[in-house]
Parts: sequence; structure tokens; C-alpha cells
Amino acid sequence: MPRSWHAIWGGKRNAQILTAFAVFIVPLSLFGGTVIMYFAFDYLWWVLVAFFMVRLLATDDPRYWLGIGAGIGLGMMTKYTMGFFVAALVVAVLVTPARKYLKSKWLYLGAALALLIFLPNLIWQYQHDFIAFDYLSAIHARDVDWGRADSFLPEQIYLTTNPLSLPLWTVGLGLCLFSASMKRFRTLGWMFLVTFVLFLLNKGRGYYTGPAYVMLLAAGCVSFINWFERLGGKKRQIGYGLLWTTQALGSLIGVILMKPIAPINTPLWDFAIGITDDLFTEMVGWRDMTKQVAEIYQSIPESEKPNTVILAGNYGEAGALDLYGDEYGLPRIISGGNSYWYRGYGDTEPETVIVVGFESDYAKRFFKSCQYSGTVKNSYNVKNEETTWHTGLYVCREPRQPWSVMWQEMQWFQ
Repeated sequence: MPRSWHAIWGGKRNAQILTAFAVFIVPLSLFGGTVIMYFAFDYLWWVLVAFFMVRLLATDDPRYWLGIGAGIGLGMMTKYTMGFFVAALVVAVLVTPARKYLKSKWLYLGAALALLIFLPNLIWQYQHDFIAFDYLSAIHARDVDWGRADSFLPEQIYLTTNPLSLPLWTVGLGLCLFSASMKRFRTLGWMFLVTFVLFLLNKGRGYYTGPAYVMLLAAGCVSFINWFERLGGKKRQIGYGLLWTTQALGSLIGVILMKPIAPINTPLWDFAIGITDDLFTEMVGWRDMTKQVAEIYQSIPESEKPNTVILAGNYGEAGALDLYGDEYGLPRIISGGNSYWYRGYGDTEPETVIVVGFESDYAKRFFKSCQYSGTVKNSYNVKNEETTWHTGLYVCREPRQPWSVMWQEMQWFQ
């Protein structure tokens, strides 16, 4: 039995290596791996689902639905966009000969396995009034309002795939949809198309489709490699040379723009942070900010310190203060951002609060007394959210309401 989808499609080791490299140089892959974002792991589960779908269609062994179900369950535990891929899979099965599996018990066992893996998440959501829907609605409304969905189509060229890999995935898509030799794999083409259209119609972010391109890149790489093999001789060498030259060039461009290697505050740095939506700048200055907050904390009277907390405006600031807090002897870190809110404000009501990441007017909405205590700076003079927007650090006292009431107003999604 063939071990990989490349082998199933007639590809050899060089096709596998080329596919791995083509996926590696995708800007989204490079960036997600750098900052360890959730979509870096999302990639794995989408590929796992596609892999087992290929095995299913190639061998006609319905037991592969268990692998598909496992990939779906793990994907849903990682990122809910897997639901769009599942919807696309359902449509693809219904409109292709794969609908014969609707009569197979293994399809339903795979669905049950996916549900079983996802069940802890589902139970938690039920216990918390399906808070994820509120979060996703708020984030989606924000993204649409900020115009982040407007670049969905162009981002398919330069973010979710490497521009120099365009021939690979377009050929792969064409093969999955129209090639007689790959007719049995038409389900994959439909899975991609439906996923793409669903995200487009629902104004999704461009990078949401990223993992769906891997199966197309694999099909395209096999096609190109096999074509060059058939040409033979010098034409094969020229073909390989051109193909690997474009991929090497694509990797160079991708690494420079998507890895934080450009010298800070240079034109290349400015260009790179524009491409990455300023996320590189948000990686700079966390220790500097923590040190500033620690100096403020040390200035607070000893009698107040037992009832002092640090209130952070967003999860990035809260995470940084948590990460370095023990080193600097900081008190409890609280925040209303995302899941931080569920951790609460402590067993006793705080009396003195060091506020980080708030505009002064917003801080005074919750406290009667707020004393300005410094401005967030970083040693690299990099402009980011903390140094250009809510730059002030405050020591606040006298809450305007009981914390149990006030905390309900401090929940926000980011």
C-alpha cells in the first residue's frame, strides 16, 4: 500500500521534497511558525484531513474516515475555521462519486470520533453560554470595520501561498477538477473551491484559506516533476533548474519579509512590518515595559502592596507581564481581554491598581483616583501599540463600583 499521497499520485521522493519546500516558503507558514500562532497548528490538522481523504479515494478503504474524523476533531479544538473545511467536505462528497460513502458505517464512526474529540470544548462552551460565538462575532465585526477582509483575494497570491509557487497550486487545482487521470480525486478540488467561496462570501481574513492550498501544491509538484521526468535529458535538467530557482528565490523573499531578521527601524524593517500587519513590532519591548511597571510597583507603599494588582489592557501586555513578572517580583496580573477575564481579579477586591494599556479617560471610568506614573518606552525606539497609542502608566485607587459589578464591564474581545 502506498505510504504518501505523492506515491498515490505517481510522485517520487523529489516531488515530496519539492512539496515540503513549497509549503515551507509560504509567507503564512513562515510567519505562523515564527510567532507560534494557532494557525501554525491549524495547518497540521487540515493537511491530515486532506491526507486521509486522498488515501480514502485511492484505496476505497472506508476505514480512513476514522483518520478524517480525528483530523477534524483536533482541528476544531485548535481553530473553528475547520468548520468551513468540514462544510466543504460535505458538499464535495455530495456532488462527487464519493457520496457512495454515505452508506458506509465508517463515515459515521469518523463523524462520531470527531465529535468525541471535540466534546470537551463543546461542553465548556455550553457551560459558558457559548461565549465563542460572542467572541467570534466581535472579532469578525472588528475585522470587517477595519477593512481586514478587503484584501482577501490578493492575499491568496502573496500570503496564503508564495507568489513564485503560483504555477504549482493552480496546476494542482486544475488537475483535481478537470484531469481524467485524477478523476477519483475530484472531491479534493471541490473541497478547496467550496472552502474558498465560503470564506469569501462571509468576509473572512485572507489567511483562513492557507492550509487548503497544501493538497493543491502537492498535486502540482507531482505533475511538474513527472512532466520533467518524461522530457528527459537536458530539458529535464533545465526544467528542474527553473523550478528550484523560482522556489529558492521565493524562499529568500519569504524569509526576509516574514522572519524578524531585518535590522530594526530600517526601510526593509518598515516594509516587512507593513506586510505582517505590525505584529513584529508587538514583539519588541515587553521586558522594558515589565521593568517600568516593576519600578512603579516598588514605589507603592508597603502597606498597599498586599492588595495591589496590575490591570493590563490586552492579552499581549498581560502575557508579557505574566512571563517576566516573577523575575521582577510583580503582583497578580489581571485583564479583561479574552480568556484572561475568566481568571478573575482574585479572591479579595484589589484596592490599588497599576493600569497598563489604558487611555486615562477609560481608566478614570472605573477609578476615582488615577495618578500618571510614566510612559511606556522600549530601548529600540520601535513604534508599536504600547508606545504610540495607550502609552500612559497609572496607579489607580478608589474603585467607583464593587469589583463584582465592575468586572462585568471589563470583559472585552481582542
